[in-house]
Amino acid sequence: MSHELIPDALWTGDYYNEGTGRSDIFDTLKEECGVFGVFGHPDAASLSYYGLHALQHRGEESAGICVSDGEGEDFNYHRGMGLVKEVFDRDKLESLKGSMSIGHVRYSTSGDSRLANAQPLVFKYREGNLAIATNGNIVNEPKLRRELEQQGSIFQTTSDTEVIAHLIARSPKDFVEAAKDALQRLVGGFAFLLMTNDRLLVASDPNGLRPLTMGRLGDAYVFASETCAFEVIGAETVRDIAPGELLILDKDGLREERYTSPGRKALCAMEYIYFSRPDSDLNGSNLHSARKRMGSRMAIESFVDADVVTGVPDSSISAAIGYAEQTGIPYELGLIKNKYTGRTFIQPSQELREQGVKMKLSAVRRVVEGKRVVMIDDSIVRGTTSRRIVNLLREAGATEVHVRITSPPFKNPCFYGIDTPDRKELIASSKTVEEICQEINADSLSFLSPEGLITAIGGYDEASFKGGLCLACFDNDYPTPVDFGGDEKMSCSC
Repeated sequence: MSHELIPDALWTGDYYNEGTGRSDIFDTLKEECGVFGVFGHPDAASLSYYGLHALQHRGEESAGICVSDGEGEDFNYHRGMGLVKEVFDRDKLESLKGSMSIGHVRYSTSGDSRLANAQPLVFKYREGNLAIATNGNIVNEPKLRRELEQQGSIFQTTSDTEVIAHLIARSPKDFVEAAKDALQRLVGGFAFLLMTNDRLLVASDPNGLRPLTMGRLGDAYVFASETCAFEVIGAETVRDIAPGELLILDKDGLREERYTSPGRKALCAMEYIYFSRPDSDLNGSNLHSARKRMGSRMAIESFVDADVVTGVPDSSISAAIGYAEQTGIPYELGLIKNKYTGRTFIQPSQELREQGVKMKLSAVRRVVEGKRVVMIDDSIVRGTTSRRIVNLLREAGATEVHVRITSPPFKNPCFYGIDTPDRKELIASSKTVEEICQEINADSLSFLSPEGLITAIGGYDEASFKGGLCLACFDNDYPTPVDFGGDEKMSCSC
């Protein structure tokens, strides 16, 4: 992934990622959250810990777990700022007793990084306790919040997730029917886990924009944003949660219902391109294999003669292997990622900030020196870091650098849970491919076509619209109503 540098961005907290929101010095596109749930296992908290650890790439800013034993009046929960391993220790996990749990890892946006917004959010209302964890974004949250405040609701957080709690609490219906009514009022992309003392509800938005999967571990049910979380706990993947579906788990077992009719299937394409781990599966398609096919398709669409192929680590390695296999050009490890550049950075000087990419990536001179290099990456956001990576290869002696991007040009902001810059900051929204090529100092530049992307991902009914994907960030065709309202910065606030 191109980690775009914001030259004037400094984090304000004690460590990297504390309070930064999207003002990250590497400016990655961020998947905002990951969720994990357990129903019917005596070690629910421990399973959630390991599940969240596997989902850590989906949110590095805060983590939380809430558990219920199905009998007590109060939840046991713990939340904190930081990585999963920093938030939880043995004593904290041992204090979280119960057979049902929901957990969450989170990024924030717009600097709104504080413990009050860490999930699961926990509330008390007339029917008892309620805990909520979600991945995604509610597009109509500002309208709903204003309406609820006018009716007397007092919000405790700036998280859009709190809206559904108020909608449920104000309903005269029982919990399940109130939840259905509340979900029907939401517009956006979301995967919800809602837990009371004795019941767990699991819901996906009507378009299936955000991933959510069910698994089994013995007699227990588990739920996660990605299947890689099941592997670490030894669970078996059962199926994806369908768009508009509501699962109800209680003492009577599992009930499969719907709270609304499904819309057109529109799973976020960036899950395949970048966000999900390569060992995860989405809709029956393995991510590593899908990315290899993207690279292969890229080679078919935009072949260039070269000496070596290299991928920008980590998300583009699979695609680079696919490109190399298709062309017969050797794949080489031309770029190395420094795995220790994250939360432990000291605040850098201006000079180091200008060299931010070098703190995270290094070119392998003996591999690229005197060579024509094909550099595979998954997307270009602002373009500044793509230019720096190209220049890294040139400084290491590459005679030519040809950039191949395994997605279409990223032109439009996301409103469904990905932290993206405003449209005007996206280089592809205002420049042609030729102009971007010059901007990043490449010898040539090509993007994967939308048709190539859909074909490479596979695993869908060919009759499905756009392969069952949301491609709005590429083609401006949003699957839900979107009110820009003069401010296009509306990504995840969960």
